[in-house]
Amino acid sequence: MGHDHEGQRVSRRRLFAGISSLGLGSLLAACSGAEGTATTVTTSTGASVTPTATATTAKDLTSLFDGAGTCKLTSTTTQGPYYFDADKVRSDIREDKQGVRLRVAIKVQDSETCKPLGNAVVEIWHCDAAGLYSGAEAASTGGGGGNPPGGGNPPSGAPTGTPPSGGPGGQSNSGGGDMADLTPTDDKRYLRGAQVTNGDGIVEFTTIWPGWYRGRTIHIHAMVHFSNQRVLTTQMMFDEKLNSAVMAKSPYSEHTGRDTFNDNDNIYDDSMLMKITQEDDGYLGAIVFSADSDKDGA
Repeated sequence: MGHDHEGQRVSRRRLFAGISSLGLGSLLAACSGAEGTATTVTTSTGASVTPTATATTAKDLTSLFDGAGTCKLTSTTTQGPYYFDADKVRSDIREDKQGVRLRVAIKVQDSETCKPLGNAVVEIWHCDAAGLYSGAEAASTGGGGGNPPGGGNPPSGAPTGTPPSGGPGGQSNSGGGDMADLTPTDDKRYLRGAQVTNGDGIVEFTTIWPGWYRGRTIHIHAMVHFSNQRVLTTQMMFDEKLNSAVMAKSPYSEHTGRDTFNDNDNIYDDSMLMKITQEDDGYLGAIVFSADSDKDGA
């Protein structure tokens, strides 16, 4: 069965002209007007464009968002060692990566007013079925895999031990985590992308169920930008019964020895669990982020 929403929640028919030449930096600048209103920017091709929402709210999301989150400020977590500006404004982030299809729907709201945040920019990134991150394949190889080099120690900077400042329950509201942005070491950009929230505060991505690497449970990273500021850095996670079912399938089953689950992960929090439903040949997951859009700590 075809998936009309795949790659079209950034609905290319609805996008402004020049989206393919508008990078993340320009997108953030364009969405940094008063209260997140969009302004006109110039693309790399010289065209003047005004960003519009890259997602339309599908009817099948209504029930998923019911109870998928509250107005409580979403926990800020480490951004991890593998974040960088991938400059990929797109909804389908799979490229050629194989795995169980996952449609990710995120609703962003203000943590004080509970109102949707339109024109917020949401980035997500995660590892592939083998535990590798694009832009950091050499470094992330050490964090997972059946027989990783060097004995398979977690990669430098991987979250271990005591949760970092800004982890679940922490008081950091910087929205940027605790680690410096990565300088990419390869030209791969799979499983990374950014979208602009619509009037309902919603974005959608088409990706694959993440794999795992040593020292961490299965997760997706997310970052929310509003008025050209990083207002939230957090993570999304999955029920372990679903993780086990997916990990038993190819290509995930080729990567054995998983050592960290939700119950022994030092970042995991119940509030980070996505609400999941089966969808055709994959899954649909929804979550609500409550972001401190004015960064006043509330």
